[in-house]
Amino acid sequence: MFTGIITDIGRIVAVERRGDLRVRIACAYDTDTIDLGASIACSGVCLTVVDKGAGWFAVDVSAETLSRTAHGQWNEGLRFNLERALKLGDELGGHIVTGHVDGIGEVVSAAPEGDSLRVVIAAGAEVAPYLAAKGSITVDGISLTVNDVEDLDGGGVRFGLNIIPHTAAMTTLDRIEPGRAVNLEIDVLARYLGRMEQLRARKADVRHA
Repeated sequence: MFTGIITDIGRIVAVERRGDLRVRIACAYDTDTIDLGASIACSGVCLTVVDKGAGWFAVDVSAETLSRTAHGQWNEGLRFNLERALKLGDELGGHIVTGHVDGIGEVVSAAPEGDSLRVVIAAGAEVAPYLAAKGSITVDGISLTVNDVEDLDGGGVRFGLNIIPHTAAMTTLDRIEPGRAVNLEIDVLARYLGRMEQLRARKADVRHA
């Protein structure tokens, strides 16, 4: 489990193509405190540490993970928002995040608004029912508040975010631009509520059959 509060920005320094993809990530963490088998969220993707050294750790990225995450994010030189797993007693500064990507969004626009950055992201029908104004969304592992939501023809959605200077400075949102693909994770409570609604609708269909 994670909170969506980024604690470091890592950078891919090596990619090795095996059966899975072995990715080495440079970081500022004290890797002596990271156990092999520990979970680290990499731009919103929960991955397992399989190797480590001074100033770096390595993860294996499966074909399933590659198919469900933002295209092109696993290339050498790219940066990751990093968060280590939540410990009992840690401050819950964001919201509950699992590190499981629910959909891919695309940045529509990113423009200054006061001292902040106004970002609009388009997403598909798989996440549209779970977004609400003032609700929570995780974008590339960052816990953010949805400002507004616009439903699109075809079932998709467009939603707005306000990125304050501190958030931009501490994450990869400092270089966000239109066309960029981002990993999205809906709020875990919304996920369970959605499942409950599906079951309720199914039972209603059975009663009326």
